[in-house]
Amino acid sequence: MDTRILEDLGFTNAEIKVYLALLELGLSTAGPIIEKSGLQSSVVHMTLNKLVAKGFVSFVKEGQRNHYQATDPKHISEYIDDKKKQFEAILPELLLKQQLAKEKSEVTTFRGIRGVGELLYELLEAGGKEHHTFGSAKESLMMGDAFWLNYHKKRASKGIKARLIFNDSLKEWCDVNLYPNAEYKFTSAGFEPLTETIIRNDKIGIIIWTERPLGILIHNKVAAASYDSFFEMMWKTGKIKD
Repeated sequence: MDTRILEDLGFTNAEIKVYLALLELGLSTAGPIIEKSGLQSSVVHMTLNKLVAKGFVSFVKEGQRNHYQATDPKHISEYIDDKKKQFEAILPELLLKQQLAKEKSEVTTFRGIRGVGELLYELLEAGGKEHHTFGSAKESLMMGDAFWLNYHKKRASKGIKARLIFNDSLKEWCDVNLYPNAEYKFTSAGFEPLTETIIRNDKIGIIIWTERPLGILIHNKVAAASYDSFFEMMWKTGKIKD
């Protein structure tokens, strides 16, 4: 089972192991949980207390021993909804603090798949009428098919058209996974850079698709216009095929 989504939701490695062990064991004392999770006794007991506090584990006391049981996994979804409501309650104040900042950086860097996801959603909210991309490589699929399809569905729902210059290695993938309200061109085979550039309104996103991807977000109107001019030149060049 891929447990990375649980890590993204804030579960520690120990919490994941203990919770999954309990799901399989059902009602259990600490001993079998320690054995199945492979964690030290002290770690298991501390983790059980944390999971109980979060509402993901319940227990009944029989004599001197606690018998633990994992709650319904659907409660995790309810937990996420509750955290979202709590966050939305303070969001206006956070946005106000951002607006009052005396200095705002024109360049922001992002690391890893999660960081690049944040960069892409920054671009999604950048406004403008078109989304321009060039240099997208097959390595960008490390984000997952579902992420990209959902991302461009949201982009299209905003009425924003996409013009996309992809590396040739993505052509077969795009034959199956076409984005809505998008026009494609592909670079000639053999030219496969790992750097992807996205221009949206007055923002530029540059992503380097290495094993741990690096993203750079530039918020500069003049620079964005310059990159857009370069994109238009690439779009018209005969080296790009439909």
